[in-house]
Amino acid sequence: MDDSNDLFGNMDKQPQPVRTAARPADPLVVQATKRPASTKDGSEGYSAADIEVLEGLEPVRRRPGMYIGGTDDKAMHHLFAEVIDNSMDEAVAGHATFIDVELSADGYLAVTDNGRGIPIDPHPKFKKPALEVIMTTLHSGGKFDSKVYETSGGLHGVGVSVVNALSDHLEVEVARGRQLYRQKFSRGVPVTGLEQLGEVHNRRGTKIRFHPDEQIFGKGAAFEPARLYRMTRSKAYLFGGVEIRWTCDPSLIKEKDQTPAKAEFHFPGGLKDYLKASLGDDFQVTREIFAGKSEKQGGHGSLEWAVTWFGGDGF
Repeated sequence: MDDSNDLFGNMDKQPQPVRTAARPADPLVVQATKRPASTKDGSEGYSAADIEVLEGLEPVRRRPGMYIGGTDDKAMHHLFAEVIDNSMDEAVAGHATFIDVELSADGYLAVTDNGRGIPIDPHPKFKKPALEVIMTTLHSGGKFDSKVYETSGGLHGVGVSVVNALSDHLEVEVARGRQLYRQKFSRGVPVTGLEQLGEVHNRRGTKIRFHPDEQIFGKGAAFEPARLYRMTRSKAYLFGGVEIRWTCDPSLIKEKDQTPAKAEFHFPGGLKDYLKASLGDDFQVTREIFAGKSEKQGGHGSLEWAVTWFGGDGF
C-alpha cells in the first residue's frame, strides 16, 4: 500500500526530505579482465558458468524494486502495508476482531492481530515449520485459492517474505493452541529455530515486529509516524468490522506534527463513514449516503460501494 491507496494521503501531508538510498546488498563488482579469444560462433566469454541463479529471498535483496517499487520512503512504508494486509485478511475472513499497530522508540514497527495465527506445524513438502516456509519462501501462503481466504489484500504469498528479506531484524510471535511460539530472522535468514515459549491464556494470533534494513533503504531509514497513522486509519475504513489500535512512542512525533500517540479506529459504516469524514461540512444533495455490497458469483470475493452527491464542483 502506498499513497495512491491511502484514502487520506493528501490530507495534512508535510513535505519530506529526499533521502539517498544505500546501494542494495551484495552489489555487483565489475572487474577489468583480459578479453577472451574469439571463437568461430561468436560465443566467446559466455558459457554455463556465467549463468547465475538467485535462490531463496536473494532476488528480493538484489532487486527490491521488482517487489515494492523501489527503495525510497514510499517503498519502505509499503512494508507496513504488506504486514497489516495479512491481519486485515484474517479480519475480513471473520477470524480477527482487532489489530494493534505500534511504532517503538527504537524504530521497530509491530503489527499484532487476534486471528488464527500462522501455522507452525511441519510443512509436508519442506519438512520444516510452516511459519519458516512462509517467511523465507516466495509464493508461499494460503491465498492462492478460496479454500482458506475468499478475498485477500496482500501479494498472495510474496508480501510477508519480502518484508522479511528487506528487514535487518524481524521477529514473529504466534499464539496458537494455547501455546506461544517465536522465531527470529535477519535479512530473510532464520537466526533461530522455532521456539516454543510456553503456555498462554486469552491470547491467539500473530505478531510481526520488524525494522527496515539500512543496507536497502539508506542510512537513517525510519518510518514516519504521520504516514503510518494515515495508512492505519485508511485500513480501518475499508473493513468496518475490525478495530485498529494505533500506538506511537511520543519521542518520534515532531513538534508541529498533529499525529496522536494513541488512537483507536472503528468505523462500523465502513465506506459510508469514510465519505462522511471526507465531505466534512460540505452540503449534501441527498440526506443519506447510498451504500451496498455485491457478492461475486461463485463466492469468490465481493464488491462494496458508497456514493453520494454534494454541492460544489469538486475542486
